[in-house]
Amino acid sequence: MTIKSMIQEIRLRSSRVVQDGSSLVAAAGDEADGMSQSCWAHMPQELLREVLVRIEALESEWPSRKSVVACAGVCRSWRLLIKEIVKTPEISVKLTFPISVKQPGPRDILLQCFIRRNRSNQSYYLYLGLTSALTDEGKFLLAAHKWRRPTCTDYIITLQADDMTKSSCSYVGKLRSNFFGTKFTVYDAQPPHAGSRMTKSRSTRLMNLKQVSPRVPAGNFPVAHISYELNVLGTRGPRRMQCVMDSVPASAIEPGGVAPTPTEISLTSMDSFPSLPFFRTKSNNAESIQSGPLVGHRDGALVLRNKSPRWHEQLQCWCLNFHGRVTVASVKNFQLVASPETGPASPQHEKVILQFGKVGKDLFTMDYRYPISAFQAFAICLSSFDTKIACKF
Repeated sequence: MTIKSMIQEIRLRSSRVVQDGSSLVAAAGDEADGMSQSCWAHMPQELLREVLVRIEALESEWPSRKSVVACAGVCRSWRLLIKEIVKTPEISVKLTFPISVKQPGPRDILLQCFIRRNRSNQSYYLYLGLTSALTDEGKFLLAAHKWRRPTCTDYIITLQADDMTKSSCSYVGKLRSNFFGTKFTVYDAQPPHAGSRMTKSRSTRLMNLKQVSPRVPAGNFPVAHISYELNVLGTRGPRRMQCVMDSVPASAIEPGGVAPTPTEISLTSMDSFPSLPFFRTKSNNAESIQSGPLVGHRDGALVLRNKSPRWHEQLQCWCLNFHGRVTVASVKNFQLVASPETGPASPQHEKVILQFGKVGKDLFTMDYRYPISAFQAFAICLSSFDTKIACKF
């Protein structure tokens, strides 16, 4: 039997194949293994590894890469081997499983993605670019929905495009702004590293149990703080922003530096909280209206700042080199580089870690690299969409 025919049969037999337009892979829990009793589940480990390695190598790009995901859904033994064979985006430059959006991007190149905005329902969709063309359909990665509150704005980020609520199993984090839209906090639904502290809500209003999934995220862990410089006088110049990546050490950008790399998306059962099911978080009024310097971030955390553009006399505008990835002038366009802790900037601090820019009315490119993840990059870019009352440009 050829590898191609084997893949086709696996797709037909497996009950856990990937669904186009949804998340990268369907949930593969241990509670059910659809193929556990089939002949495929009892292949010799040496032969199975050789077959799966060849499949992973041959199916290198989406949409054909869904064959690798289908193999992971055959049974538990296949899933464990595939997870071992498939490398992180840092090494493979590929996004395969849902956890890939939480893992740092490649070190040497920018991973090209784009964001589509839907103005009618205040939603944003992140896609992985499959080609270098700006009109690429892409592979769906994440979705976000904008929720306006009296004192803040929340962007709920999920793995599914059709279920963008915090009570969803697909919830992975959120972005929250202050009242003025000048400061933002990125929250992860799971701890990004050992010792992470979950934020506590002042509210004890319970969520409607009928809307809560049996498996829901554990909580909200702050992983980044974003600050836009106030410009109430409207002086000429682009937006100035700073991002403090609480979960990423500043040493991660240096050769041999390491950033936290989660290995799985953990969902916590409601049984772990027998007395209080789950709370709907309210914003802290004092935190919502703060306008001073960022506080509370870890010492030694990576700090990103927007790269200063140059003024072009002939074009009479501020310019940055996006290498053809941005085609429309916009106040939202930016490039982020690492800010040195002390002393002069090194060559590592000149590398663009995240760039975001407009290419159409509701289409934007988003390119990122190590040490931040697609989730973190997406959240930072969402902050650029929010209305900023105290910033005039």
